[in-house]
Amino acid sequence: MLIFFNPRMFIAWLLSIPAVFITVGFLHNFYSTFFEIFFLTVLIQPLAGLLIYRLLGKAKPQHSNQPVNLILLLALCLTLSIFALNLFGMASRFPRLFNTGYFTLKNEQLIPFVIGNILALPCLAWGRRYVKQSDIKKSRAYLLMDELVTGALVAGFFFIVYLMLASIFNQPVFDVDDIFFDSDTLLWRTRFTTENYRDYYWRSVHPFVLIIIRPLVSLIAFLLKGDTLHAAFVLVAFTGALCVFLTWYFVKLTTGNQLFALLIASLLGASTAHLAFGSLIETYIFLAAVMLTFLVLLLKENSLFALALTGIFSFGITITNFIQTIIAFILIKKGLKQWIKYGLIVGVFVFPLTLLSTTIYPDSQPYFFTPSSLTTEADNTFIPTIARSEAILRVMLLHSIVAPDPLILKEEIPFLKVWIFKASPMRLSEYNTWFGTVLVFTWLGLLLSGGFLFLKGLKKQDNRFPFAFILILLFNFVLHLRYGKDVFLYSTNWTYAIILFLAFAWKEIAEKIWFHIILLIFIALLLANNSRLIFTMLSVSALHIN
Repeated sequence: MLIFFNPRMFIAWLLSIPAVFITVGFLHNFYSTFFEIFFLTVLIQPLAGLLIYRLLGKAKPQHSNQPVNLILLLALCLTLSIFALNLFGMASRFPRLFNTGYFTLKNEQLIPFVIGNILALPCLAWGRRYVKQSDIKKSRAYLLMDELVTGALVAGFFFIVYLMLASIFNQPVFDVDDIFFDSDTLLWRTRFTTENYRDYYWRSVHPFVLIIIRPLVSLIAFLLKGDTLHAAFVLVAFTGALCVFLTWYFVKLTTGNQLFALLIASLLGASTAHLAFGSLIETYIFLAAVMLTFLVLLLKENSLFALALTGIFSFGITITNFIQTIIAFILIKKGLKQWIKYGLIVGVFVFPLTLLSTTIYPDSQPYFFTPSSLTTEADNTFIPTIARSEAILRVMLLHSIVAPDPLILKEEIPFLKVWIFKASPMRLSEYNTWFGTVLVFTWLGLLLSGGFLFLKGLKKQDNRFPFAFILILLFNFVLHLRYGKDVFLYSTNWTYAIILFLAFAWKEIAEKIWFHIILLIFIALLLANNSRLIFTMLSVSALHIN
């Protein structure tokens, strides 16, 4: 019986309860009976407990060898927890937009949850004993889980935040496009979750996005009793969390420092770009996830076919983003033969996949190889000017990370618009509070420090990835000199490049405790600042909801 009172196991069980409560609280929207709640609790609780048990096991040697790192890791988890709770409290102040019952169990459902929790404790003990006594620790699946569990923890925090925001800002009551940052949330919500999949803007730049995203929505909907709308919420939030995880994994592989990787991943997850588009149903978060996957595959020197498959997905979601994969591939992979093979493989597949998409979804959009279809983008093109270039630089380097006070526009739609940048007539968000101003100057200091350290170590390290990130940023800058009404809409296309460039540039000080503390404090302040943008979005939106 002593196995049931293993202190670490008991603590893991206790710590897993809040996460399981939130998970079952969300799933109760689809599985609401006594036995369904009970079964879900007994199924999820031991799995969550075993993961936390392993995390505690990994923390034990760190407590002995690097106690300060452990304290900083706990401080990061506490910061993210406070942020999530603060957002929940903030959203609950707007009951017309957010129902707190969406993530919490009803009173009568607490009984099966509590019973399931109690019974999960011996299940957790049995699972621990099974793992300890069997050869499962030598299996590839266990070793992979053991390697990835730390990054999954931080990604899980952001998944909860993104899912909460997705459930608010993608509701059917938002029945027009362009409300938030010029995003087409109504269009993509309709195309991904209903049978009305036709692009009413009739654009060809998303050649076969439907056969990539709709099956994923359907798969999640199968687990949610056919609810495609909530499946889309989960998919977008999961993809946003995946970006956080991939960033952690990439930085961990390049620096070997777990804590530094967690801080960099949290910086990406807390950025304005990822808080916004890790929550809104659009295509941009999928592009960021595909690009980060591509970079990880390049770093691990995976097969050419795996890289080409990722490039095909990028092309299928949005044509222009395929250019980013080309830039990274050419900079990282040496050899003209490799470049030609990559282009040929992608080229061979994109045409039949486009035809397949329009066969499955007839009249969904024009073919990308029909020149006349490109004229539909004319309304989004502008003459390059000095003022526009300066505005784009501010959006790319500053606003994408540190949220400004957004523009509130009253125009042609029956909602107030919340935008960061307006092309015509040109208007740009500012930092109107001392807190935002101090924070953006702090971020600017971090940017400059990264640039200085990069130039300082230019001849001492392999700079293929940093140069790839610089060229990706230049590509996006040149592209949006001509294209985009609110260029913040495209911010996930470059935010990862800024963050990963800095991760490389900061490698010289990545082991320093003082730098970890600076990053942690900055992330905490960034979360506080960027919460203000969420509050503005809630406040403005609530004015229109009966």
